[in-house]
Amino acid sequence: MFDLDNTLYPAHCDLFAQIDQRMGTFISGFLGVDSARAREVQKAYWASHGTTLNGLMSEHGMAPEPFLEFVHDIDLGVLKPDPVLDNAIARLTGVKIIFTNGTVRHAENVLRQLNLRHHFEAIIDIAATGYVPKPLEGAYTHAVAAAGLNPQHMVMIDDSVKNLQPAHALGMTTIWAMGKSEWSGPEPQQEDTPFIHHATGDLAAFLTGLSPATGT
Repeated sequence: MFDLDNTLYPAHCDLFAQIDQRMGTFISGFLGVDSARAREVQKAYWASHGTTLNGLMSEHGMAPEPFLEFVHDIDLGVLKPDPVLDNAIARLTGVKIIFTNGTVRHAENVLRQLNLRHHFEAIIDIAATGYVPKPLEGAYTHAVAAAGLNPQHMVMIDDSVKNLQPAHALGMTTIWAMGKSEWSGPEPQQEDTPFIHHATGDLAAFLTGLSPATGT
């Protein structure tokens, strides 16, 4: 089970800078506040509710669809296919799924730009989890049910440390795709993160090193 943004492409592509700006614009219009206050709300809800979207829905009764459509209307031209990652994912056995706090449409667009869409049997998006986002526990129970798989036989790959802890709690093996971005969070101390089983700064190289016969 793969996260999408800042996991299947490097964080330095900085797509989230575009999303971040569009979130602020939407919040400013939706709440009728200036850009500075909109940013305060955006970051506060991300910290307290898991995602800005979840905060706006919980605190203001906002419908999610217009927000998601607006913030994901971005330029994907900075994304380039990575043949090494393409080959590495192709060699992996088992079912491959995208699990994202974004939308199916956004995931489809990103995967097509990266030339990776053909590898994934399913995309579990924020709508499929009832708009419960990672890292909230409910998102993972929805995702596991949608996948129809035993979590103890699953692997979760994500750039965000906080998104790996609930996966570990369900019995998944976890891989931290380390990336330097605001959204990934600060780099943790090893003793504080027993729920991270593997960590890599080069996902393509890490996956290439896995056995195609066993996936381990």
